[in-house]
Amino acid sequence: MGGSSKTVVGGVSGSGGGGGAGPSGGKLLEILNVRVVGSGDRIVVFSHGFGTDQSAWNRVLPYFQRDYRVVLYDLICAGSVNPDHFDFGRYKGLDAYVDDLLAILDALRIDRCFFVGHSVSAMIGVHAAIRRPDLFLKLVLIGASPRFLNDRDYHGGFERGEIERVFAAMEANYKAWVMGFAPLAVGADVPAAVREFSRTLFNMRPDISLFVCRTVFNSDLRPVLGHVRTPCVIVQTAKDVSVPLSVAAYLKDHLGGRTTVELLPIEGHLPHLSAPAILAQVIRRSLAR
Repeated sequence: MGGSSKTVVGGVSGSGGGGGAGPSGGKLLEILNVRVVGSGDRIVVFSHGFGTDQSAWNRVLPYFQRDYRVVLYDLICAGSVNPDHFDFGRYKGLDAYVDDLLAILDALRIDRCFFVGHSVSAMIGVHAAIRRPDLFLKLVLIGASPRFLNDRDYHGGFERGEIERVFAAMEANYKAWVMGFAPLAVGADVPAAVREFSRTLFNMRPDISLFVCRTVFNSDLRPVLGHVRTPCVIVQTAKDVSVPLSVAAYLKDHLGGRTTVELLPIEGHLPHLSAPAILAQVIRRSLAR
């Protein structure tokens, strides 16, 4: 992974690793706008969450480019990706997203890396580390949740009826839903972060956004957590409308690898947009440990 400080990747040959239905590794790098920036021997992959794209990391990147090679990519559902590539049959669960991540790493010939994932990408990283533990040195999981719905002995934060009302609102008037949801998700009083999150939400095609939201909220990854052997750092804000503090404690208790929790003294589900300097310092400290 040597070379210049900024590389826009496209047309790189390599093993696809993404299953029979997915594009080859080189084609996937192009479709998902894969970039490699920075310098250094250590490699860190940043993977964004629902409603954003790789630009969500723009204000965090300067803290890593000197010491790390940073791999950035867009999830297939992001508004920055041609929506024609979104296969509703293939992406009905998280497995295909995991296929994509592993195919990217194989195509770039990366054999060891750190992984930083936000929200749904945190769980994509968990799945990837179970499948290929050799690839991952450490997982940094920001705003992670294995299950957003409440259960008998589990508090995920939402009742089924609440989630169904969210889906109905998205379907009825996507623009109005975004304008209401973005400030709630950002949480902190940072208008620029609300504008940025709104922008990337609006960039998503509404039917894809609703489909992915259903996929995320209907997922339950609790049964697989014990299979993780990679060291994990759970990064949680003090108040997150999407992920209650009890979820961070649940992850610490149930992840199979050595796990620590970093509690940020801020509010909101998107600290990389609302408090990038605070988040970056925690990530740097986590990777250096």
